[in-house]
Amino acid sequence: MKKTKNQNTPSKVAIFAGAAALMALTPRTHAQSSVDALLNKLEQKGILSVDEARELKAENAQDTATDFNKALGAKFPMPDWVTGYKLYGDFRGRYDQVSTEIPAYKDSTGTVVDKNNIRLRYRLRVGLTINMKDDLQVGFRLGTDDAIGSSANTTGGNPLSNNTTLQGNASKKFLYVDAAYGKWMPINDGTWMVAGTIGKMDQPFQASPMVFDPDYTPEGGALQATYKVNNKNSLAFNGAGFVLDQANARGPFLLGAQAIWNATWSPRIGTSLGVAAYDIANQGSLIPTATTGASYDSNLGNTIVPGAVPAGGRPASNFNPFVVSGNVTYTLDSFPLYTGAFPIKFAGEYMDNPAAANSNTGWWGGVTLGKSGKKGTWDVSYRYQRLEADAWWDQVVDDDNVALYPTSLTAGAAAGGTNVKGHMVKFNYSIYDSLTFSFTAYINDLINSPVPGAKTDALHAMADLMWKF
Repeated sequence: MKKTKNQNTPSKVAIFAGAAALMALTPRTHAQSSVDALLNKLEQKGILSVDEARELKAENAQDTATDFNKALGAKFPMPDWVTGYKLYGDFRGRYDQVSTEIPAYKDSTGTVVDKNNIRLRYRLRVGLTINMKDDLQVGFRLGTDDAIGSSANTTGGNPLSNNTTLQGNASKKFLYVDAAYGKWMPINDGTWMVAGTIGKMDQPFQASPMVFDPDYTPEGGALQATYKVNNKNSLAFNGAGFVLDQANARGPFLLGAQAIWNATWSPRIGTSLGVAAYDIANQGSLIPTATTGASYDSNLGNTIVPGAVPAGGRPASNFNPFVVSGNVTYTLDSFPLYTGAFPIKFAGEYMDNPAAANSNTGWWGGVTLGKSGKKGTWDVSYRYQRLEADAWWDQVVDDDNVALYPTSLTAGAAAGGTNVKGHMVKFNYSIYDSLTFSFTAYINDLINSPVPGAKTDALHAMADLMWKF
C-alpha cells in the first residue's frame, strides 16, 4: 500500500501542474469551460478527489474574474478609488399552475379564470456591484415584472415578484429597478464587522418566507454587524427601518431588529438560533388592502375593518410580532446519488403578534436533505406551515404560498398571504453549476373561511429552469 501511495503522489503533482499550465495558456474566453471539463473528467476517473478538483476550479474562476475586471476597466475607465466590479444575474423560465375547487379570479384585475390557472412566465435579473477603497460599495440590479396600476401611488411592479407572464400577443415587457443601494463597512478587523446600507436593498434580515417573501427588496436603511466569538461561535445583529409608503411625513414605516447565534459544534454538527422583533409604525397611514389596487396590494388574509376611510378597509390589528427561529444541520460524509458531503437540516420558526387579540400566531417546521448549487448536487425539502390571519402584515409574506379566499360558494381569489395552513415540497437539481431545475408544490387550505361551506383548498405547482451567471 505504501508503494502505491508513493507512485500516485507524483502523478497528482504532474496533473496539478498540467492543469495550471492549461489555465495559463488557454485564451480566457474559453479557459474556464475547457479547464473545468478536464477537471470533471479527471474527477470521474478517480485521478483527482472532489476537493482537489474543486480547488483547481476555484483558482481558475478567480483568475478569469480578475481578467474580466481588467478588460472592463480598459473599456470603461473608472476613478482610481474603484477597486473592482462584479456583474451577476439569472434567468428563470417557469411553468406555473394554480388549481382550486371553484373558479378563482386574479385579485389584481378581478378577471374570472378557470379552476386550473396555467401561466408560462420568466424572470430576468441583472446586477452590477462596484467595490471602492475605504470599504465602500455601490450596487444596483434590474429585474422584470408585470406592471400594476396606473395612478401616482400604484405605478410599478409587484414588490413580491419579478415574474413576467407570457401574454399580450408578444407585447414588450417591463424592466424595473429591483435594487439600488450604497454600502459602507467602517469596521472589518476579523473579529467585528459592521456595515450600513441605504437605498433599495436585498432583505437584511435572516428570515423565512413566512416573514418576508424572498423577492421583497425593501427601501430605507439597515445596519448589520457580526462578532466572531471564537472559531466555533459567532453572533450576528441586524437592524433596519424601511419606508412602506409616503402618505405623509411620518410614514408608515417597517422597523425591525434581530440577533442570531451561529455555532459549529463539530465538523458534522452546526446550529443557528435567532430572535427578532418587527413593528409597523404609523400603521394608520397604510393604504387599505384588498380592492384598492395599490402596488403592494398583492396578498390577502388579514382581518379587515369594513367601511374604514378611505374605502376598502384597513387591517383590524396592529403588527409588532416577535419571531424565534432555529436550525440544526448534520453532515454525512457521503450519500447515494450525491457528490460530496451530504447535509441534513432540520429547521423551524415561531411568530407571535401580541398586538392582535386573536389569530395572532404562526409557525413552521421542516427538513432539507442535501444542497444544490454545484453540478450533480441536489436537495429535497418538506415543510408544514400554519400562519394565522393577523400574525403579520399579509403584504410582505410569501405570495407563492397560496390558498383560495372565497367571495361566495362559487368564486374566490387564489392568492398568497396569511390565514393559510398546509404543506410545501421542493426539489432542486443542479444540472450544471450554472443551470438548476426546480419543482415546488404548495398544498394549502384556509384556517378560517370567510364563507362557511365554501371550498378553500388550492394546489400551487411550479417547474423552473434557472440559469445563473
